[in-house]
Amino acid sequence: MIDQKSAVVVAIIGELGDERIFSLSDAHQTLDLVQKLTRTAVKELAPCQSKMNGMLDCDPRLVALEKEFEVIVRKWVMQVRRLGIKVYGLWELGFDTGDGYLCWRYPEIRLAYFLEYGEDFQCRRPLKSVIEETQPEWALQ
Repeated sequence: MIDQKSAVVVAIIGELGDERIFSLSDAHQTLDLVQKLTRTAVKELAPCQSKMNGMLDCDPRLVALEKEFEVIVRKWVMQVRRLGIKVYGLWELGFDTGDGYLCWRYPEIRLAYFLEYGEDFQCRRPLKSVIEETQPEWALQ
C-alpha cells in the first residue's frame, strides 16, 4: 500500500530530460528525497573513495575503482535529473524557478542559495536576499 508521502514521490518522478519549473514550496518538498538519494550515493561511494585515496596513480586496480565510482555517480545524476533538477557537479544541483535556480549542495541542510541563469555555481547568492529584493512569484506560491 502506498502512503501519502510515497504518492508525492511517485508523482514528481518524470522522464529523463523533462524540464520542470519549481516553486519554493515544490523545491522544499523535493529536497527531502534529493537529500536521501544523495546520502545513499555518498555512503556507497565512501569505500571506493577510501581505496582510491590509498593507491598510486599507476596502480592497476585503480581502473576498476574508477569505473565503480563512475557508476555510482551516474546513477545519482540520473535519479536527480528524473526529478527535473539540474545537476551542476558532484552533489551540487539547482531547482529551476523560471527566473534562475534554487541551489543546494551536499551536505547543506536546506535550500539557502539562488543562482541566476548562466552564472557559475560558485556565484550563488543568499536566497533570503533574493526574495527580499525581488519578491519573486515562485517564492509566494
